[in-house]
Amino acid sequence: MSAAQPVTATENRRRWQAVGVGLVAAFMTLLDVSIVNVAVPSIDRALHASPSDLQWVLSGYALTFGLALVPAGRFGDARGRRNAFVFGIALFTITSALAGLATSPTWLVVTRLLQGAAAGIVNPQVIGLIQQLFRGPERARPFGLLGATIGISTAVGPLLGGLLIAIGGEEHGWRWVFFVNVPVGILAVILGWRLLPGRPAGQPGWRQLDPVGVLLLGVGVVLVLLPLVQEQQWETPWKWALIPIGLAVLVVFGLWERRYEHHHQPLFDLRLFSLQSYTLGALLALVYFGGFTAIFFIFTLFLQMGLGYSALVAGLAITPFALGSAAAAVLGGRIVNRLGRPLVAIGLLTVVVGLAATVVALRLAPDAPAPWVAAGPLLVAGIGSGLVIAPNQTITLSEVPVAQAGSGAGMLQTGQRIGAAAGIAAVGSMFFSSLADTRGDWTTAFERSLVLATGIIGLALICALVDIVRNHNH
Repeated sequence: MSAAQPVTATENRRRWQAVGVGLVAAFMTLLDVSIVNVAVPSIDRALHASPSDLQWVLSGYALTFGLALVPAGRFGDARGRRNAFVFGIALFTITSALAGLATSPTWLVVTRLLQGAAAGIVNPQVIGLIQQLFRGPERARPFGLLGATIGISTAVGPLLGGLLIAIGGEEHGWRWVFFVNVPVGILAVILGWRLLPGRPAGQPGWRQLDPVGVLLLGVGVVLVLLPLVQEQQWETPWKWALIPIGLAVLVVFGLWERRYEHHHQPLFDLRLFSLQSYTLGALLALVYFGGFTAIFFIFTLFLQMGLGYSALVAGLAITPFALGSAAAAVLGGRIVNRLGRPLVAIGLLTVVVGLAATVVALRLAPDAPAPWVAAGPLLVAGIGSGLVIAPNQTITLSEVPVAQAGSGAGMLQTGQRIGAAAGIAAVGSMFFSSLADTRGDWTTAFERSLVLATGIIGLALICALVDIVRNHNH
């Protein structure tokens, strides 16, 4: 669908229907990153899981999610996004049902690993679909809606999890955290097959899916992510040696891709990193997700374990952030073409101000209910976040050719997953070490770790400002 050809009303309706199905799928798979956090105490009681089991229930999903993104994106580019999307959603639906039926910790861990891989198959297809169906400035609106979806799903997960546990009861409510995906998934499979465009004729076949590249990238990503997601469980300092080894494997992956592209279509076209918009946007996303995702992790711990609030109240406390993020993401999608990277910088500054205000508010009103005290500042931070995720995604992918849309989006999201894992490891480590140093002062531990998360987001702001100054000078 070229920009020179006007889009008929029927075509426009069909492409928005396709995007709608994609957004529902993205919401469902991203929701499962955070919804399980509040279910951990119930899972612990029901299945008698060890701390290591519980860690793998949470982090195993993120690990396989990040592992599948780039190969799945390349598969969608080569073999058709509808095929990959429907397969991924079907697998996600089946594994969600199996997770809800789990009778042992091992069963639940295995299904969570498969569920994460399925989520990693689905998500690059959604971004690639937007790249395929829309051109130039018109991509801003669907990317704005996708940004709202990312922001809401990440922030509203604890609230929805708390509601489901309250309805289903402490013993079996956690199962509904997984079962809720099943009817939505079945509907998404049916609508996805009907509404998503099929594979265009003449696309490359199986021989060009680069199995060596898939293996090298997979090993590299696993070695980098493993010590991050297992940071609390693996006490040996030798775990950190896996990160440089993983980075070395990723260098080998890059060298292989350069060699492979002379004869075939590579798993990931390294020439995308020659695009300043892509490289800077990917770096900014990696750093921002390092601070952004960690906030919900430590806030949920603080409210539930430190202050004794229920899972439902802990979820409600994060709702102002989700509402602000959703509203601002839609607005950001509409105005990003006019303002460009300065809009992202404004959003990052707003997040930093909102989180700093949260720390100040908790110190000024130590005896007031924390959810109420934090509500206003978190709303401000959420508004800022909505002006970061969607606009940055639009700018980052603006120059990526449609033929590389899936793999380009997969690499962008892989960076986000690595950033999120690193952020949770660093901020979580600060939280628990502060808790030990202060002999159980949860408020101080939360404040210190929130300051660190704010500082990480400040680094993303510096990246955006450097880009703005460079573009201004040129």
